Amino acid sequence: MLQNRHRFAEQQALVFPQGLLLCGDVEPDTEYQSRDERAAGRPVRQRVDEVTGKRQWKGIFIDPSAGKAKNHSIEITFLGDVQPVPAGNGDNVLGMRPVELEGLQVSPRLVGQGEFKGIGWAYFATGFKQPATTGTAKAAGKASAETAGARS
Repeated sequence: MLQNRHRFAEQQALVFPQGLLLCGDVEPDTEYQSRDERAAGRPVRQRVDEVTGKRQWKGIFIDPSAGKAKNHSIEITFLGDVQPVPAGNGDNVLGMRPVELEGLQVSPRLVGQGEFKGIGWAYFATGFKQPATTGTAKAAGKASAETAGARS
């Protein structure tokens, strides 16, 4: 029986067939703090995952395989005791670099507002691993060029 907040383990190649590009760095996912709490000097607290009890970290990614432009940018929550850092130096172009996720899990969630609601996905990972192939961005560019060539 599936429990509420169930997460399905998936392979990155299935969820993101053209790979992922990390924009910037992974940062702590902090709890909301009201103006009064900030004025009182209360410390900012990092969120803790309700399912695993691990600290949460957030990263912004570009998914080249997303269909619509508004779906290219996604947020992935990392669960771990220490801040995840991408493996290797990698190709860093304009602050973006291709990455491979470790422990990728997806969970369905409700997205949208009013009559425009639908099912979306929340993405979770435990960290980064060494990319299986170097030049993921090159492979994504090659796939895009092949697709464009097929349309001509």
